[in-house]
Amino acid sequence: MYFAHSTDDPDRERWQELAQHLANVAGMAAKRADAFGAGPIAALAGQFHDLGKYAPEFLRYILGQGPSPDHATAGAREILALAFGGKDRLAAQLAAFCVAGHHAGLPDRIGSASSLDQRVKKTLPPLDPVWRQEIAPQVGTLFPGGFRGDDKRLAAFQLALLGRMVFSCLVDADYRDTETFYTAARGERIDREWTPLPDIVDGLIARFDAHMADVAARAEATPVNSLRAEILAHVRAKASLPKGVFTLTVPTGGGKTLASLGFALDHAKRHGLSRIVYSIPFTSIIDQTADIFRQVLGEQVVLEHHSAIEEAKIDDDGERSVRDKMRLAMEDWAAPVIVTTNVQLLESLFAARPSRCRKLHNLANAVIVLDEAQAIPLNVLRPSIVALDELARNYGATIVLCTATQPALDTSRFEHGFRLEQDRELAPEPARLQQALKRITLRRALAPCSDRDLIAELTDCARGLVIVNSRKHALALYRAAKAAGLEGLVHLTTRQTAADRRRILARVRVELAAQRPCRVIATSLIEAGVDISFPRVWRAEAGLDQILQAAGRCNREGRDPPEDSIVTVFKPADAEPPPEIKAFAEATARTALHHADLTSLDAIERYFEEVYWQKGEGLDRLRIGGPDSRETRAVLDCFSVSAGQLQFAYRTVGDNFRLIESGLAPVIIAVEDDATHALDGLRGGWLTPGAAARKLQTFLVQVPPRDRARLINDGEVEFADAERQFAVLRNEGLYTVEEGLVWEEGDQASALLII
Repeated sequence: MYFAHSTDDPDRERWQELAQHLANVAGMAAKRADAFGAGPIAALAGQFHDLGKYAPEFLRYILGQGPSPDHATAGAREILALAFGGKDRLAAQLAAFCVAGHHAGLPDRIGSASSLDQRVKKTLPPLDPVWRQEIAPQVGTLFPGGFRGDDKRLAAFQLALLGRMVFSCLVDADYRDTETFYTAARGERIDREWTPLPDIVDGLIARFDAHMADVAARAEATPVNSLRAEILAHVRAKASLPKGVFTLTVPTGGGKTLASLGFALDHAKRHGLSRIVYSIPFTSIIDQTADIFRQVLGEQVVLEHHSAIEEAKIDDDGERSVRDKMRLAMEDWAAPVIVTTNVQLLESLFAARPSRCRKLHNLANAVIVLDEAQAIPLNVLRPSIVALDELARNYGATIVLCTATQPALDTSRFEHGFRLEQDRELAPEPARLQQALKRITLRRALAPCSDRDLIAELTDCARGLVIVNSRKHALALYRAAKAAGLEGLVHLTTRQTAADRRRILARVRVELAAQRPCRVIATSLIEAGVDISFPRVWRAEAGLDQILQAAGRCNREGRDPPEDSIVTVFKPADAEPPPEIKAFAEATARTALHHADLTSLDAIERYFEEVYWQKGEGLDRLRIGGPDSRETRAVLDCFSVSAGQLQFAYRTVGDNFRLIESGLAPVIIAVEDDATHALDGLRGGWLTPGAAARKLQTFLVQVPPRDRARLINDGEVEFADAERQFAVLRNEGLYTVEEGLVWEEGDQASALLII
């Protein structure tokens, strides 16, 4: 008899038989993949994923009599040997990729020794022929019947995403069955199930209606609030439209966050959708949005996922421990409502690692709202759009592009863009809204502005906001303003933890409401989604979308005349903009040559066309081998079909697809009880690494990896765990609430773009 998993039971009566595990995983994987018509592929992958455990060599290993052999490759080899033809042959190859990668991650087809082709050629432990009797695979139709293909270049990419979706179903089923077996063996029961959205959507809509009624009852009778109510009603009235891709173009302050949530709830009810995924580009505001959703919908339905702690390491042989599998059990996005980041969403769509891919199948039949859709980094914009559009095309998802500055991403203006049908704009007359919600006067300073000039202007303005492009400049300007004796001075930056930023913003709101002096110097983290309003704003030169986001922090409620609410765009005399910001600022300047009113929708459209034209082929460009490498490849060129063979570079893309190319490394600031308690739990073993990571999310500061390495070498930072995942600040003198973490040698902050 062959076994999949063992316990400390010496008579093996409570060991899991291999045939049972394979049948369980095949059934669960198929059920998940049925949502997008790929049940047969997932079932085949489930049947074969642990086929290598039929080797006597693996039996000796599980009995404690030898080392662990490779047991993932055998199933891939046997699948490739099955007699499939046509599209079913392509589907079988997808299953082989999934089986080969279900521990170490999806491989490339060719290349290194870890590639699929090289692995199936190597000598493997022989299998006991009994597997053919116990498995008895059904060689029938595999390829999804309703799958809609595309042109030659995108057809291979579509197949590659189908493979990732099947892979998601396989690894999730494998983790779940493994967890079920081990918890039952210990006499435990772990409840991992969430109530399905269709079962509770009526109650959530009722809660949403009650919340909005309460907001309306307490709101002032202002033109802005009237427009917000109109927008909400119009957006929700469109929820019965067929699934697909929508845009929601509402100026900052128009209430698009709650309007998009209302649409998502109504749309999900109308079409029986499985969940709502709300994706945000900035980690600095995700906790704020999640808090709003919990207030509206309740604590028990919202999953917030944006952990910055590294995921579990993979051993050299590609095996994960049982503890790792169980630790990842909550990473499948099975909740009714998920609030996450673009990093989590988009990097997962291009990932190869099981832990990242595991959630993907739960994007099928979901409403996916991209807040600030224009914020997707340009170097991965084209493949990101193709992947999101494919979720709508073949996986029953609805995509909502929610922004004040709608980028020109439809197919008529953007190669491989969204296939937008007629009547897919959710907002009522966006051009009219843009004018009706215009609450500021935008000015461009003619001469460069020094820090001394800015401080002089702030001296004459009791309540003002200055936004600059780097942490270095923000810190220097804050220190200079502090030395000048400005009253009510506040520094807001990602040098501070999210927990401290939340408290700082709360204090700022109190000061503004009381009309006391409040002068804030911030990085761009304050621009998107932060509900705050100043009478004056200064914004360092940047892209037009960022300028308009900054403008949304001025006269937000429209209480003051637009001519008195000035947003000044200035060229810093004492700080060079990061290269990417410089390019965006140049596109803004070119747009200004053609449009006197930079807040108009025509100007915004022209700006994005300038940006996309300037970037050209750089809209799909991976840097292979890290931020310092010169080798680049286009994602869409990493997937092709040649002579019926899938030439896919899953691992290459997964290892290099990053929304933040430079990369940052987290440092935990454990100066609060909640943080120290989580670290104590990690060290004491009564909190899993995954649970500790979730509890520590609001106590992190992201720093350049080289600077973190120096801090570690100098003894200023140390790891709290043997796996070196949790780097904790030891020298608490480097962190203050006012300035955040100052890590630079000689106190010379590096110019780091905040995104």
